[in-house]
This record gives sequence, structure tokens and C-alpha cells, in this order.
Amino acid sequence: MATILIVDDAKFIRLTLANILEKENHEVVGEAENGEEALQLYQQLKPDLVFMDITMPIMNGVEATKKIIEKDPNAIIIICSAMGQHKIVVSAIEAGAKDFIVKPFDENRVLETVQQFI
Repeated sequence: MATILIVDDAKFIRLTLANILEKENHEVVGEAENGEEALQLYQQLKPDLVFMDITMPIMNGVEATKKIIEKDPNAIIIICSAMGQHKIVVSAIEAGAKDFIVKPFDENRVLETVQQFI
């Protein structure tokens, strides 16, 4: 079982991801709507893993990933993106993300990704 922080500006996406994870007994310890909130919650909650959207208001997922990795180089951040844009995914991986998954979520892919890193 992993503790997980979900970061996405769309409540529906956070809910969908939480449902997939909780079915497998993972614990969603927090949800954030933007990168700034993600940074604060990461420091408070110290989750095992973060699912991070890329396109969000205030601070995007690539910036938030960089800042979390600066503070905790061992952070496990998985980028979630509806945009299959290679350049953005590469910038997220360069920022320190461990992997990425594409929206809409494939339940098996989400769970396999968690198992891979936890």
C-alpha cells in the first residue's frame, strides 16, 4: 500500500484517479489543484508517490516537479497528461519525474506504474 498525492486542476480527474488507487488499497493522503499547493502538501504529507498533471494554473506540473525534486531528490513523481506532446513529457522527465501516464487513464497502467515504483 502506498500513500499518494494527486495533483490536477480538474476535480473529476482527481476523483477518477483516487477511485482507481483506493480500489487497490492505496491511500490518497492529499489532493492539490495546482503546483503551488502540491509543493506545500508534499512537504506536509511526505507521500510515497505523486501523480502530477502538467497543465495547471499558478504553477505547472513541470515547475512543481523541479521544486519537489530540489527539496527531495528521492521523490517519486508520475506525470499525467492528456497531451501526448513528446517535448512536454521530456521536459517533465528532465525535471525529475520518474514516468508518465496518459489521460484518460487506463486503470491497469495506473496500477502497474504504482507497483513499479513502490
